[in-house]
Amino acid sequence: MVDAYRSKGLSSALSYQDPKAAFRWLEAAFGFEPMFVILDTDGNLAHSEMSYGESVVMIGSEWSDDHKSPRSVDGKNTQSVHVQLAEGEDIDAHCAHARAAGASILAEPQTQFYGDRTYRAKDPEGHIWTFGVTVERMTPEQWDKASGLTTRTRLD
Repeated sequence: MVDAYRSKGLSSALSYQDPKAAFRWLEAAFGFEPMFVILDTDGNLAHSEMSYGESVVMIGSEWSDDHKSPRSVDGKNTQSVHVQLAEGEDIDAHCAHARAAGASILAEPQTQFYGDRTYRAKDPEGHIWTFGVTVERMTPEQWDKASGLTTRTRLD
């Protein structure tokens, strides 16, 4: 079992109607690595964590009125999860693997103006995931020129 304690940083927590099925699917479809699961006395998934590189995603049930699967709220999402692959990884193969595992591909792999190649997928309960890999390292000046946008550090 991996160390359950993390250093400073962010992680996402997603709620599912069937968190056990989601846990298994996320491993098979996206390649997330199981870290641990906590089961209640009835064998239901109380909490779980999976890793991808140095990042962690928590998978759980719908445990309050404010923690719902998109499946329970007409498919609506208030956020999506971005997963960055390591440079050199084959994002097209990753997408094909996710599709074969049942992911709905919302946006096919495409190279973006900022040098990453990305695709967007929806899992069986409706969570939206974006996967990206850097294919060309660019400066903000280069991507601004390519896009017509303006990049700054702060708003003001």
